[in-house]
Amino acid sequence: MKQVLNKIWSLFMAFVVLFSTMSLTVDMHYCGNTLVDTAIFKKAKGCGMDMESPQTEGCSISKKSCCDDKQITIKGQDELKQSVDTITFEKQLFLASFIYTYIHLFTEVDKNVNIIQEYKPPLVVRQIYKLDETYLI
Repeated sequence: MKQVLNKIWSLFMAFVVLFSTMSLTVDMHYCGNTLVDTAIFKKAKGCGMDMESPQTEGCSISKKSCCDDKQITIKGQDELKQSVDTITFEKQLFLASFIYTYIHLFTEVDKNVNIIQEYKPPLVVRQIYKLDETYLI
């Protein structure tokens, strides 16, 4: 059971490292105030209403397009190893005490300790009932 939990935990930690270092880009195309298309890792498709300004001699008339492209980028972590000197003494003390108490949280303490089983009676040097001549009949 312990090996299975170790494997599950290591797989979970591998996914945490993978997703914390991965960058993500979400591209969105709006037509007016309406979201038309969303794409991850590639450019979003347009709605086909992009305005092209006609170029004539000496006169250029341009209208503002109703379409808008937005891009959200989530940057991943570049540096995986953090130096220990940046952690203050109070944080180190907290981490050490937390880990110590967390480990000992799951140890089982036997509440039904039978002290009589571990008790060894003293050795009999003399038989007192013979010395006092007291016999039970």
